[in-house]
Amino acid sequence: QYGDTVVLVTAMAERKQSRMPFFPLTVEYRAKTYAAGKFPGGFIKREGRPSDKETVSARQIDRPLRPLFPSDYQNETQVACFIISADQENDADVLGMLGASAALTISPIPWGGPIAGVRVGRVSGEWVINPTFEQLEYSDMDIVVAGTDESVVMVEGAAVEISEDELVSALEVSHKAIRELIAIQHELVKMIGGPPQKFDYPPKSVSPDFEAAVRNRASSKVEEALALPNKEERNQALSALRESVTADLQEEETFAEHLDDLSSVMKKLEKETMRRQILERGERVDGRGLDQVRPISSDVGILPRTHGSALFTRGQTQALCVATLGTIRDEQRIDSIDVREETSKSFMLHYNFPSFSVGEVRPFRGPGRREIGHGMLAERALQSLLPAYDEFPYTIRIVSDILESNGSSSMATVCGGSLSLMDAGVPLRGPCAGVAMGLVKEGDSVAILTDILGIEDALGDMDFKVAGTSEGITAIQMDIKIDGLSLDTMRDALARARVGRMHILDVMQQTLGEPRSEMSQYAPRIMTIQINPEKIGEVIGPKGKTIRSIQEQTGAQINIEDSGVVTVSSVSGEAAENARAMIEAIVEEPEVGRIYEGVVKNTTTFGAFVEIIPGTEGLCHISELEEGRTENTEDVVQPGDVVQVKLLSVDERGRLKLSRRAAMSAN
Repeated sequence: QYGDTVVLVTAMAERKQSRMPFFPLTVEYRAKTYAAGKFPGGFIKREGRPSDKETVSARQIDRPLRPLFPSDYQNETQVACFIISADQENDADVLGMLGASAALTISPIPWGGPIAGVRVGRVSGEWVINPTFEQLEYSDMDIVVAGTDESVVMVEGAAVEISEDELVSALEVSHKAIRELIAIQHELVKMIGGPPQKFDYPPKSVSPDFEAAVRNRASSKVEEALALPNKEERNQALSALRESVTADLQEEETFAEHLDDLSSVMKKLEKETMRRQILERGERVDGRGLDQVRPISSDVGILPRTHGSALFTRGQTQALCVATLGTIRDEQRIDSIDVREETSKSFMLHYNFPSFSVGEVRPFRGPGRREIGHGMLAERALQSLLPAYDEFPYTIRIVSDILESNGSSSMATVCGGSLSLMDAGVPLRGPCAGVAMGLVKEGDSVAILTDILGIEDALGDMDFKVAGTSEGITAIQMDIKIDGLSLDTMRDALARARVGRMHILDVMQQTLGEPRSEMSQYAPRIMTIQINPEKIGEVIGPKGKTIRSIQEQTGAQINIEDSGVVTVSSVSGEAAENARAMIEAIVEEPEVGRIYEGVVKNTTTFGAFVEIIPGTEGLCHISELEEGRTENTEDVVQPGDVVQVKLLSVDERGRLKLSRRAAMSAN
């Protein structure tokens, strides 16, 4: 419990080993609407599929837990986090991480914790650990850090162009708080009588003779395959090698029963070979140097009817990014337990990873956890660079479709997304690029890799994504597969990431150096008007008659907020301008001394009523129609006539006194 926010966390594990080829750990994070005294929205009054926030929080908890399980532990394990009370001041995600660690620590499940996680912000130059939602509104960073007593194991968050040194300082401050939370967990262990007895599990083992037989047949050929720079050629060579070794071993009765272990032995051999080449010879799979970025190409405006488009390619990773501009009606409505009222979201980035991008065949269904997480990371990278909503009142959506992937597709999305926004004419504060850093560590030997490949991510020890502008970092995400990472190593990785990011920005600059001055002809034109809230009823009219009439006449869309902000949007700039003029005419306040062109609405024996502003009429007395004496009003004006009149005064009851004679004299 933190404040009035309470999280229930459980940890469960099967006692038998799973047959899956990977460690089957599942982390579930669910926000109960009753936690905030709410009902689920919609027709079905029951919680449904997890929201993006819940999915990202589950991934955030999973990542620091996973590397601390024994490497040979394969039992199906599940951690479940339920938010059962929400004070709408404190985010429950870091509390869920702490609860997950505590649950595993006091359980009999084999695990190398405890860990702890905190959120760090900075308000007015002061560090704040676990800031409230209100404090985050004024913070220039929102970063979640997880770690052990000795080191940091996970980092994720966003910032407003902070420097590498500022980020390291944030991590140092966070790690002090993490140690305090770990100490509390040690006290919890003492309260239950000491560390629990961890259950025995059958470690996944391979026959030494079988492994030796595979190595004898495959070692040299694995090295040859890993020297192929092309991903497809490399995969084909490794696949052919597996088939060859399998066929060879099938002929030997001694090894036939162990063939199910061939895949794990080959993977181990590939990992050892790749890491040895990097650490001993400084050679990477595709022949690059450790700090070298893959060849980059980019293009913009490639799709004729979209608002903004970009194709970004780095090595064998390619992202097609498309930006779409919309109105306030296109905003995403969000019902969350973190706030009392429904909120809206005007910037979205959706990342798609179709199976063909990695040469596989899979059914196309909804986005998975990885796609949601990668999209959220790229969204955070660009969010702080967007103009203020009152300066650029558009709803913005970016879709990134990965067409080919060989590592770092989320960072390709950041680069392509930035270019697509500039192609759409969105006035970004600056171009944004991202790069994924890797790590290979054996004992005291350490190698940091810039712009990692898919195989370097899979067989290496770290995936450290850093995105930002030339001015600073805007988003960061770090996953590691070892026990922890020292701040010195992280500082070195950040420095190298900056060099790589600046190189990528230089290449992007050659494609499109700044946002286009004009938007696509197919994008809506949006204008905003601030009117007196008391005039909203006049713009809407009885049963919406007036606003519907304006929309029908101009073809524009009109949205009115309770504050009096009126948003007018149309693909045609002329239509939006006409609608704005009609609205301004309705809400215009009469100005004494001004000459208006109005329409005679009615005549009487004592004068004529003239509408000078839509819905606003005044009396032009018969004596004010013209010079000299007038016997009959109709001798001078008739209903429907367009006349010029001068507003002489407005009395205490709001009645307007007009003069045609004064207007004629002025002319």
